[in-house]
Amino acid sequence: MTRSTGEGQVSLFEYAGGAPAFQALAAALHERCLADPVLNHPFSHPGQHPEHVQRLGTYLAEVFGGPPEYSQTCGTHFGMLDLHARQGADDDLGERFVRCFVLACDDAGLPADPAFRGALRDYMTWAAGDVMQYSPLGSQVPADVRMPHWTWEGPH
Repeated sequence: MTRSTGEGQVSLFEYAGGAPAFQALAAALHERCLADPVLNHPFSHPGQHPEHVQRLGTYLAEVFGGPPEYSQTCGTHFGMLDLHARQGADDDLGERFVRCFVLACDDAGLPADPAFRGALRDYMTWAAGDVMQYSPLGSQVPADVRMPHWTWEGPH
């Protein structure tokens, strides 16, 4: 697929292959995290939403330019951050998550274009840092955090 049309550059969502690509990415990421000894616990704990993988896919799709399905049906960015906050996570949890994400992009068969993969990796590096800043016990997520949107050039 080409990165541009006569009307401009396609979104990362479109370039990836739309919603099915992000559902495949979410499933691959979940599997990678289950196989990691540190990430296994947060991805296998009792009480996890039964549609966690599907919701992760809709979240990622929205971030990368897809429809606002996550925001309309699942919750807000505040809710996602608050759910993951105050866990006292290991210092390397974010790095491990990014590593699993990068490998999951291969597992899901996403385009190998370096600019595309770089944009996805840059987002996930930022996102892992965003989540990890609220990991210490007692952390409070600001109520006004907004859903991130990421383009080929970065945050939008």
